[in-house]
Amino acid sequence: MVVTLVMLLVVLALDIVTWSGGPEGYHVTAQWLGSLYVIGIIVYTTIDMIRDMMRGHFGLDILAVVAMAAAVATGEYLAALIVVLMLTGGEALEDYAAMRAQSDLNALLKRAPQTAHRLDPDNPDAPPVDVPASEVRPGDLLLLRPAEIVPVDGTLESGEAEFDESTMTGESLPVLRETGDEIYSGTVNATRAVRMRATASAANSQYQQIMALVSDAQEQKAPTVRLADRYAVPFTIVSLIIAGLAWWFSGDPVRFAAVLVLATPCPLLIAAPVAFIGGMSAAARDGIIVKGGATLEALAKTRSVTFDKTGTLSHGHPELVAIRSTVTAGQREGSALDSAESRQLLQYAASAENYSSHVLAEGVITAAREQGLEQLPTTDASEYATQGVEATVDGHVVRVGKLAFIQEIDPSVQPVDLEAGQTSVAVSIDGRGAGMLILADALRENARPTVDRLRELGVEDVLMLTGDNEQTAHALAEQANITEVHANLRPQDKVDIVRELEKRPVTMVGDGVNDAPVLAIAEVGIAMGAKGATAASESADAVIRRDDIGLVARAVEIGGHTYRVALSAIWLGMILSVGLMLVAAFGYIIPVIGALLQELVDLAAILYALRARTGGKSKVVLEKG
Repeated sequence: MVVTLVMLLVVLALDIVTWSGGPEGYHVTAQWLGSLYVIGIIVYTTIDMIRDMMRGHFGLDILAVVAMAAAVATGEYLAALIVVLMLTGGEALEDYAAMRAQSDLNALLKRAPQTAHRLDPDNPDAPPVDVPASEVRPGDLLLLRPAEIVPVDGTLESGEAEFDESTMTGESLPVLRETGDEIYSGTVNATRAVRMRATASAANSQYQQIMALVSDAQEQKAPTVRLADRYAVPFTIVSLIIAGLAWWFSGDPVRFAAVLVLATPCPLLIAAPVAFIGGMSAAARDGIIVKGGATLEALAKTRSVTFDKTGTLSHGHPELVAIRSTVTAGQREGSALDSAESRQLLQYAASAENYSSHVLAEGVITAAREQGLEQLPTTDASEYATQGVEATVDGHVVRVGKLAFIQEIDPSVQPVDLEAGQTSVAVSIDGRGAGMLILADALRENARPTVDRLRELGVEDVLMLTGDNEQTAHALAEQANITEVHANLRPQDKVDIVRELEKRPVTMVGDGVNDAPVLAIAEVGIAMGAKGATAASESADAVIRRDDIGLVARAVEIGGHTYRVALSAIWLGMILSVGLMLVAAFGYIIPVIGALLQELVDLAAILYALRARTGGKSKVVLEKG
């Protein structure tokens, strides 16, 4: 691209100097030199155009080829050179605008931590050894100096410290972390040196996962070419009709060339890509990694949004609120266990839940830890996806999970009465129901405003899809102003429901491993990825890096704004071009002036497209703090 542009500028400069003065022979030389260069560009462009057509892609190159050929055939070689300058210069301008628009995404890559200061665990006061971040392993003790980037995920070991997490989460204020708190790669230590314990290798840490998402986003081809192609055929037809009629009625082929020079479709080919890349940049600044422009277009047109419950509409941090005996056939309500029985049941359950990846397991384990219960010896642990975990704990076979999972071995166990927002975890020991752990997971404060904002943005249907029980699901859905609820779902059930929805495109929002299939099947899958890169993040089309459901509505806002800007840029360029074509058809614009005016049309369309970088005005309610 650079070589072609430099060669063009050299040829154009020689032609202008020769054209402006000198003997007649120089004029002929300049004309031949410029014409031969343009013919070479025509041949090159035509070959690319034929290749695209063989792949089933019919674009706008034909207009540029015909315009250049017409200009050369009518002796307007200087105008032909300006058309070539328009194409190559426009592409160079697109590259510049794209780099400017991607500055927020590229900032993530430039900040990648490269070095870690490893301490000797047997002698922590010894000087640290600098090692590549890629060599850090879970369990390593590391030193973080002031203003340094955290190289890997880990836990804070030495007192309180503040961290700048703005790059990761969009949170502008420093965040205070205490001993034992998780800290993530890519965040910045503030003013004091601290120690941390690595919990993941560099490759498995959050920052590197974001880098992978960014690379994926940059490699994805935005749907701008497809968007422009929707207007390619009618624009080409209109341009050729105007040019043909101008030649027909005037008898002057120069008017044909003048019209087509103004029809060169740079606004269609350049402005829309700039808009979509700008939208991706705006989303990245708000903590939303969008993997491609096609996602922004689908977000703009979203008509149905489906939410998972736990960790999405709710905080995903369930707390143990009660322990009850199991309800068997003929009973109506479980009774509270005495303290000794409750502690033993919780200890058995927590020991088994250590081998579960479900979000409810965290609440059980945390409750046991807070009560000072040690983990019992556990063997033969197996997790059954979306159902629960079974393990041999201190010689007893323990099952922890959904009621149906326990009923497989003890059909007499019945559900207990729950209050709004509560959920139950059933426990069996040695094949018999032993008790119910009652946990509560509160609805996010801005869940209802988010749902309301989505409806304002044109979303017609909002649904909850959850594997949780009916009672809890309906209670939280009512608080969130969601009227359609599907509970007790397996992953395949969610896929089937999303696949059958009539109002499309569909956007699915989830956070767990069990959401990965439905995130992949929806037109737009959005993963709540603040807790780390999971299968959900990998299969999603967009990842929200801040634990705030309000950013779902913000993503739809950005998608809509970006799509409107892209369409407006296309229409702006076409309207200006058609208006100038009509003036040229009556002979008031010569090809050279027409080519220069078309450059101004390109500039206007591209500058307008850069408005997408603002992301539009937001009316989204975000969580406080």
